[in-house]
Amino acid sequence: MGSEAKDPGASRPDAVVRTEGLVRTYVMGDQKVHALRGVSLSIFRGEFVAVMGASGSGKSTFMNLVGCLDRPTQGRYFLEGNDTSTLSRDARAKVRGKQIGFVFQGFNLLPRTTALENVELPMLYQGVPGRVRRERAEIALGKVGLGDRLDHTPAQLSGGQQQRVAIARALVNDPALILADEPTGNLDSKTSIEVMALFQDLSAQGMTVMLVTHEPDIAAHAKRIVTFRDGLVLTDVTQKQVLDAREELKQLAAQQADERDPAAQAAAVTGLTLAPGGAT
Repeated sequence: MGSEAKDPGASRPDAVVRTEGLVRTYVMGDQKVHALRGVSLSIFRGEFVAVMGASGSGKSTFMNLVGCLDRPTQGRYFLEGNDTSTLSRDARAKVRGKQIGFVFQGFNLLPRTTALENVELPMLYQGVPGRVRRERAEIALGKVGLGDRLDHTPAQLSGGQQQRVAIARALVNDPALILADEPTGNLDSKTSIEVMALFQDLSAQGMTVMLVTHEPDIAAHAKRIVTFRDGLVLTDVTQKQVLDAREELKQLAAQQADERDPAAQAAAVTGLTLAPGGAT
């Protein structure tokens, strides 16, 4: 059952995102579309939160408001304690540039530009000096495991590597919040888990991550899952058991090693147990 109750975490000082009675109504001709109907929700520093819901549930509208891409019709949205609800378009753009890092399904990298230059781009808009831009971009790419791919263009990178460049770009201005909109939609299963491992690492380091997804197996990597329906929060659940992406990757690597080992395959078929050195 949806709820319009006031968020019980509203008084906590570590709330990075706090919404109070958030409403978004779109007027389309003679009709009104009630995309959000009064959402009160807080996301705290270091949390990894997955937002789910069917098409038309309000999850994308909520992400747009949290990302300062739109303004609410009613209600208030506080980002790090600052009310953004009535900011002008230019003021919202400044907030996005300094406090929010975006990761999208389509990567949104400049095709003829190197990984380093793509990561530098947000700092260029902020007027950061060239030498500082390069240093910070190199550090960000190192954090996502691409320190040896600085001069590669998107065409020279795999889909997973391109998404890691996008994550580095989102991190480079040290934002308060990472917003990831279906970031694994264009990736295979293993690469998706690698991206989830990065988000889990960032959360463990104190970064706040909000992930929008329609895939339950992806959402299962988040500590908290918020589900929308009909413009309201249907459920808000803190998971007791979270999928550990790093552990999943280890298991996948072990499976692939077994698949490459004929002796291990034969043992699996016959039920034999391999002794050290391959003897049975």
